[in-house]
Amino acid sequence: MLSPKRTKFRRHHRGRRKGKSSRGNSMAFGELALQAMEPGWISSRQIEAGRRAISRCARRGGQVWIRVFPDKPITARAAETRMGSGKGTPEYWVAVIKPGRILYEIKGVEMDIAREAMRIAGYKMPVKTRIISTNEEVNL
Repeated sequence: MLSPKRTKFRRHHRGRRKGKSSRGNSMAFGELALQAMEPGWISSRQIEAGRRAISRCARRGGQVWIRVFPDKPITARAAETRMGSGKGTPEYWVAVIKPGRILYEIKGVEMDIAREAMRIAGYKMPVKTRIISTNEEVNL
């Protein structure tokens, strides 16, 4: 699973999920991409599940780029713990996703196989997604 090697702070605030993605919202590497349509958090497990789905469907052909990285720690308290005694310990890592963000890109595979791989990866994501290609790229 993806996670940062080190961070400046161990625990983060939850934050707000408003606005559209101003960075990472255009294709940079591949021919086909999976783009988020709504805001949300994508955990490192979900990112890995999408990557596995793409590589299996493409039969390890071509090249896949993961355009998001989970750098936000999500904390959780132990079960049946009394109130107080501070914030919980970091349990897992998430990437903050805004509408328009490119999640994955793929290149070097036939277009119909790549489209099927992206469709399957989209099912693994907790946000609505769409598939875009280089010739029909439209920003939100």
